[in-house]
Amino acid sequence: MTPPRVFISYSHDTAEHKSWVLEFATTLRNRGIDAVLDQWDLKPGDDLPHFMETELTRCDYVIIVCTEIYVAKANAGKGGVGYEKMIVTASLLTRIDGKKIIPVVRQVSIPILPTFLKTKLYINFSNDSEVEYSLDELLRTLLNAPLFEKPEIGASPFKSLHGAKPDRTSDGVKAAMTAVAKAFEKSPYQKLNVTQIANFTDMHRLKLERYINEALSKGLVSSNIIDQYTVTNDGYEYLVNHGIINA
Repeated sequence: MTPPRVFISYSHDTAEHKSWVLEFATTLRNRGIDAVLDQWDLKPGDDLPHFMETELTRCDYVIIVCTEIYVAKANAGKGGVGYEKMIVTASLLTRIDGKKIIPVVRQVSIPILPTFLKTKLYINFSNDSEVEYSLDELLRTLLNAPLFEKPEIGASPFKSLHGAKPDRTSDGVKAAMTAVAKAFEKSPYQKLNVTQIANFTDMHRLKLERYINEALSKGLVSSNIIDQYTVTNDGYEYLVNHGIINA
């Protein structure tokens, strides 16, 4: 894997802050990042605007260290920071490399960003006691190694209804009446119970009872006190009309 090239933009607020940025960039290089910093890559006589523009367009990521002074200079458009603001803003507007800009906050007060970065998520390096957590988040972003990976979408838990036979009441009644007709065709008796009818269908007995009761409520069969059934005149017409028996 080619180490990602990262340009670090910052303002020379104080000697202490400049030292912190140097240590920050050194840590990135020690952990697999090709960090670019003016303290290493610029010498007296070099063209500062050319260096900035070249690196901002060449790098894989731009880390902008946002201190209170950096934010003030960027918003006012002053100095080197102002020039970088012009280039980075143009990059965002033309969507050349808009996603490669990562604000890093190094402030003592409530974190604030320059106006042209207001909509971006930032990583807070203000608390030195939590620097490893912040560094881990930054490195995972630069090295494309997220802590949590988005899982693949699983298969639908629902089966297609294509070709399935819906368990509708009308179909269940028809299946039960078919079993009734077959049972009476093979039996000499005028009344039959559910056990006798069940011999002529693959339907579960409980389901058969349900649909025979449904047929009973529709007047297709009649029953006596010991739950024996016979086909009514309406039931006979039902069997004929549904093609279960011949007229």
